[in-house]
Amino acid sequence: MIDLYSWPTPNGHKVHIMLEECRLPYRVHPINIGTGDQFQPEFLKISPNNKIPAIVDSEGPDGKPISLFESGAILTYLAAKTGKFLPKSDRAKFEVLQWLMFQMGGVGPMLGQAHHFRIYAPEKIGYAIDRYTNEAKRVYGVMNKRLESSPWIGGKSYSIADIAIYPWLRSWQNQGIDWTDYPALKTWFDRISERPAVQRGVQVLADARKPLTDDKARHHLFGAGQHSKR
Repeated sequence: MIDLYSWPTPNGHKVHIMLEECRLPYRVHPINIGTGDQFQPEFLKISPNNKIPAIVDSEGPDGKPISLFESGAILTYLAAKTGKFLPKSDRAKFEVLQWLMFQMGGVGPMLGQAHHFRIYAPEKIGYAIDRYTNEAKRVYGVMNKRLESSPWIGGKSYSIADIAIYPWLRSWQNQGIDWTDYPALKTWFDRISERPAVQRGVQVLADARKPLTDDKARHHLFGAGQHSKR
């Protein structure tokens, strides 16, 4: 059994979707990042960076429990555990992994900053809004170009690269994106949206989420609470 510690954010949704796609049994433990659950000592034992998601698999590689944090590492682990959504050959596997790293190092951070300065920041800073909106458009363009010549982000087959990227694009309006500028990417997005496991995954904890715009939530997510409570 896998214990999932998460919240309905793009990074959380990656792992929710993967668990549903792999049809693995799991229990959900909500970690409300707006109220500071991520700073609880028990959670920090498995996620020292105080970020969701994290998992504990009671049946690890050697038959013993294993805990993991960082969504990209979790996706790679679950792919190895199940033999799904990561190709076997080295060439195809590393093609997928490079796009997974693109998500971890580019798509997530840049779109996250776009969300922050466009939606959550109490002070609207024009330079920051323009900077990250333009960067969002740039990474959308990279993905659109890729999908003009490849059926999936990682290559010939649906993979953890697609699973990692998709949740971040669900908030395209908040990122200042017009889908008409990215037709190949929009076709890919719609194909993934139709997958039953994806539809189930994005509903995990969906009823629990509330807007993270009050002062307390900002303190936990963006202010001094990020380090003072550790």
